[in-house]
Amino acid sequence: MLTRNALNYTKECIESVIRHTPENFEFVFVDNGSTDGTLEYLQSIPSSKLICNQENRGFAAGNNQGITAASGDYICLLNNDTVVTEGWLTRLLAWLDKDPSIGIVGPRSNNVAWAQRVNGVNYRDSREMEQFALQWALLHKDQGFFPHKLIGHCMLFPKSLVAQIGALDERFFPGNYEDDDFCLRARISGKILWIANDVYIHHYGGSTFRTNQTNYAASALDNANKFAKKWSLGISGFELDNYGYNPSDIVEREKPFRTQRHYVPFK
Repeated sequence: MLTRNALNYTKECIESVIRHTPENFEFVFVDNGSTDGTLEYLQSIPSSKLICNQENRGFAAGNNQGITAASGDYICLLNNDTVVTEGWLTRLLAWLDKDPSIGIVGPRSNNVAWAQRVNGVNYRDSREMEQFALQWALLHKDQGFFPHKLIGHCMLFPKSLVAQIGALDERFFPGNYEDDDFCLRARISGKILWIANDVYIHHYGGSTFRTNQTNYAASALDNANKFAKKWSLGISGFELDNYGYNPSDIVEREKPFRTQRHYVPFK
């Protein structure tokens, strides 16, 4: 879990994970220069690892540090402004265990783009949100589907995947498009992406950018330009960021996975 201030969101997220995760797990926290008491709070969490960066290293680099430090067989990249719900990890893991062709699995959420978004949610507090998530899971039991890409607020994958495709690409600083890039490389390697339709988590969205007064639109546009150039899309970053692209076109053009072109080494 990556943090940079926004202590109130981090606390809510961590408390939800502790409350709703019966599996054996470890927290790996990577802090990008918090000054609001976040470090002191993270130090109080038992059975956790904490990496402290003096400056903001960004989403990709911070998560790469966490992946390297993690000791488990599975990695979950979880934003600190999410709130997980009952059975979330159990069902995400079940999809990976059920189908070894799945490289990365993600949940449904309220504040995300593309196919993972659940529109029209109307819960007013955490209690109602948890009730909504439970009903959603029951209504969509054992349902899932293939998307073109996944959003990086919550992505679960075997640690063996990074041995195959490498790290998150740190050129996409401070954040945006590193999750697109990671998903593309997973698909090029022959893995599929999967949306667990039976898992719902809450996502506030953009809290780190807002808390630290970082211009989200400027970051998105800058990284859209880098993404378009890396994958030779032939369009501007503005066009990409405003009108999107078809990830499957890139995957089919780029296959098969070539280490020299597609693998991103850990720094």
